[in-house]
Amino acid sequence: MDNDPSRLPSIDRLLNDEAVAALVATHGRTPVLGATRRTMERLREAITEGAQPDLSSRALAGLIEADVQALLALSLRPVFNLTGTVLHTNLGRAPLAESAIAAVAQAARSASNLEYDLGTGRRGERDDHVAARLKRLTGAEAALVVNNNAAAVLLLLNTLAKGRGVPVSRGELIEIGGAFRLPAIMARAGCRLIEVGTTNRTHGRDFAEAIDARTALILKCHRSNFAIEGFTAEVPETELAAIAHERDLPFAVDLGSGTLVDLTGWGLPREATVAQTLASGADLVTFSGDKLLGGPQAGLIVGRADLIAKLARNPMKRALRADKMTLAALDATLALYEDPESLTRRLPTLTLLTRPQAEIHAQAERLLPNVSAALGEGFTAETVTLKSQIGSGALPVDALPSAGLAVRSTKGRGADAALRRLAARLRALPRPVIGRLHDGALLLDLRCLDDEAAFRDGLTHLASP
Repeated sequence: MDNDPSRLPSIDRLLNDEAVAALVATHGRTPVLGATRRTMERLREAITEGAQPDLSSRALAGLIEADVQALLALSLRPVFNLTGTVLHTNLGRAPLAESAIAAVAQAARSASNLEYDLGTGRRGERDDHVAARLKRLTGAEAALVVNNNAAAVLLLLNTLAKGRGVPVSRGELIEIGGAFRLPAIMARAGCRLIEVGTTNRTHGRDFAEAIDARTALILKCHRSNFAIEGFTAEVPETELAAIAHERDLPFAVDLGSGTLVDLTGWGLPREATVAQTLASGADLVTFSGDKLLGGPQAGLIVGRADLIAKLARNPMKRALRADKMTLAALDATLALYEDPESLTRRLPTLTLLTRPQAEIHAQAERLLPNVSAALGEGFTAETVTLKSQIGSGALPVDALPSAGLAVRSTKGRGADAALRRLAARLRALPRPVIGRLHDGALLLDLRCLDDEAAFRDGLTHLASP
């Protein structure tokens, strides 16, 4: 009789139970009804197979509540990025500044002048909300925004080079995350790739000799995630600009993760700014909004007004345009660059990139007892010196001195499996902790840990394997 599913209460009876009725009041009847039915079905199967579940009202309400919570839980969740990669593509890249977050909330909350000119009372252009700042900050004649930098390159090539040839150095035929390959983008844009030079050495004459009557423009691409060293040569942007302009061709530069300010002032590696790239002769420059710029995902194109106007008229622009919340966040982020002296305090990306190693090491020392206690037997933890990277294709070979914790297993031959299980347990925390496995240790780089108290509290939920 104990394995008779008929002893389960009816759905109606459960919905009238005080605890379940409270769930209905909180979450609504439809999700709670669905959760109740699923719970009863699981219990019916378990009882049939010989299980003896607790069928008290409290236990059943708990099961139903867990099902409802799983159903309504948001998929996109905050995590602790302890990977050592600041602009981690898989973890959302740049965290937004508080002013940008507030701007997004405001844009989402009510109607706005997204494509409405308040001065004339007529239809306006959405890109105008950021174009003036971009022109002022870069020295460009005009600016345009799309939804990411790959889209910016696609739009540029489709508009200016469809059906024509584009010379690119073989050393710049990049592939970045998500199988994005420049040759594939060029093919989709409808232009013809002309490979010039060799992988390690390209000269100005290679470009000059490749140009013919069917050439549309010269393109230079940032090596987003690799460097070529040794016996190398590449053509300076000033020389490429001269070669292009002598033949009345545009010269375009894809900076990938572009920056608006000289990073060396904060002790970071040098990266050419957008303004410097334009000053060296580029007619158009494309770059990202959510990398070194520290804003939302966006593709920015700045440069000559006549060329930007052509891009804006391409029907593809509408399919690639940025939405109102992106533009709001981007405008607020760009506004921070009006006062560059305060950037390291107000722009989270620069705050994280410029954290002193001594500060991070002190944080590791403070957290070591908490982490050790949460791990329990079978693991050891120690503070270690680490190297962080900027990430997302910015300065791929440059490392930032950092610190953190190295967790190791004491289980001998099963150590690797134990560390993988531990990494899974950390990912299962209410706010997941994402570290990296390397050389027999689970490394927790603390450069990006900006909420020490929340991390410490989260460790109390670390369940035993």
